[in-house]
Amino acid sequence: MKLLILLSFLSLFTTLPWLGNFNEATSEATKENKYILINFSGSDWCGPCIRLRKEILETSTFEVYAKDHLVLVRADFPRQKKNQLDKAQVKQNEALADKYNPQGKFPYTLLVDKTGKVIKAWDGFPNESPEKFVTEIAEYAR
Repeated sequence: MKLLILLSFLSLFTTLPWLGNFNEATSEATKENKYILINFSGSDWCGPCIRLRKEILETSTFEVYAKDHLVLVRADFPRQKKNQLDKAQVKQNEALADKYNPQGKFPYTLLVDKTGKVIKAWDGFPNESPEKFVTEIAEYAR
């Protein structure tokens, strides 16, 4: 019983999984009837990307909403050698950027439907609270 309580407590602090494969994301979104949130990030060099992750995308407000409504995809483009992704992931991220972020904006976040149609885009750091960000997504993802 104590273990069950401990596991339940620890699950409150786990972050949601971010997929790296857009095809998997569209399959999951179709199966679960969810929208997809794509985040283009430079996780180790882009200040606004780091702020977006910490101040909005990793908050409990966002995660509680996302758990039931979104499939999350991160296309990361780190620069530091220690953070480099494997070649297959780099190729997937580049293909996603070619399709959805050809200008190479960072951070760049998109809400797309299960077919990949863009519903809403956030160019740069959305200077708003996590609650406002979630409200915007909810308005578009009906």
